[in-house]
Amino acid sequence: MVTVAAVVVTFNRLEKLRTVLASIEAQTHPVERLIVVDNASTDGTADYLASLELDLPIEIVTMRENTGGAGGFSEGMLRGYTAGADHVWIMDDDCYPEPGALEALVRGFEGAVAELGADVPFACSVVKFTDGEICEMNNPVPTWDWGRLLVRGQQNVMVSTCSFVSVLIPRWVISQYGLPYSEYFIWFDDREYTLRLTARCPGVQVLDSVVVHDMGDNKGVNFAMVTPQTLWKFAYGVRNEASYQLHHRSLLYFLEFGARLFVSLHRGRVPWRLRWALARKFLAGITFNPQVRYPEPLPTTAT
Repeated sequence: MVTVAAVVVTFNRLEKLRTVLASIEAQTHPVERLIVVDNASTDGTADYLASLELDLPIEIVTMRENTGGAGGFSEGMLRGYTAGADHVWIMDDDCYPEPGALEALVRGFEGAVAELGADVPFACSVVKFTDGEICEMNNPVPTWDWGRLLVRGQQNVMVSTCSFVSVLIPRWVISQYGLPYSEYFIWFDDREYTLRLTARCPGVQVLDSVVVHDMGDNKGVNFAMVTPQTLWKFAYGVRNEASYQLHHRSLLYFLEFGARLFVSLHRGRVPWRLRWALARKFLAGITFNPQVRYPEPLPTTAT
């Protein structure tokens, strides 16, 4: 049986974290190792984790400061890789996998590899909201031939990018493509990373692997929705995507993103002071260009 290290990144959501960990413990395909990355929580999470007893090996990683989802996933994936797991299974602290979610992911991933070859870089779950509807923020982007595996009898559709809400990633991917950019902190880290992986081969969404995302409101996000309270999140999103479009695609894509951004802000009648703040973050993408971090090779044993 393939070994899986589950990675959960948490920050100040203790009650939801309890549910996530119970959901992982109840999986029909047991995880070999559970890695919880605590992003310097201040709500009692550290005390809870210190006294936690589960029927599976657990590693608690306490960050010195909040590194955001991007930093947490990067560190957790590195720990899973270093532990020697065949796959890492990553999720936030408000993602509740159904009992068969991991088993279906492993089965779906192996089925996709059998049809498409060994380059399949990830398998992700179907993400529902708490009311059973599809979660608007977590829909993968399908490829043009998304149904290719469906017509071959699989419960898989082919995708080019997905969010970090229940994604199974094989260890060879981390070795060859590195880790997510921890410097992104939040927003666009999942999109950049999965786009990085699917440049060679699509990933798959496994339709019979289901998780529930217990987020606040079930609605998508666009730049027309920025408010003074959410500006800090949008600021990361603008800087990160601007950097990606310029440094990983081209100047033309960078300028096209800027045009889309400011059209959205105009249509949303976003206050000018917020528009100027995001304009500065757009320009910050010119000099912001983090480099890929790779794990250190595991030591080999002489024979």
